[in-house]
Amino acid sequence: MPVLSDFIGTWSLSRDIQDAKYGQNGQMTGQACLTASDSGLLYHETGALVLTGGMQMQAERRYIWDSAGAEIAVHFDDGRDFHHFDPAGVAVGTSHLCGADLYNVTYDFTQWPQWSATWIVTGPRKDYTSLTRYNPA
Repeated sequence: MPVLSDFIGTWSLSRDIQDAKYGQNGQMTGQACLTASDSGLLYHETGALVLTGGMQMQAERRYIWDSAGAEIAVHFDDGRDFHHFDPAGVAVGTSHLCGADLYNVTYDFTQWPQWSATWIVTGPRKDYTSLTRYNPA
């Protein structure tokens, strides 16, 4: 079972997005870098996202990860709570409500150090599944 410090480093990532609401399916390739800081780990993800029809754009997101007992807490880069998860086996993370849209995540650490995160997002504005696979870079 990995602990917070085991995530430090650079991870290659690939993401598949299946959008049931708008049909804007996509694939992203890039990397996630996790670096130590006073507040835990800084997560910085960058990559190229290609949508159905060939439209390409650069994507980026940042989070703060920290220890919450045996779990890992994920915060938005401004410090607001996002979700938390237990980094063991197949782990269902806590849900996050954004307006009326509900974000649910399941992590899979059974092939560590390869791991994945599957987000299922539903609500009046969104209906998609996003699967991100991480591998040591």
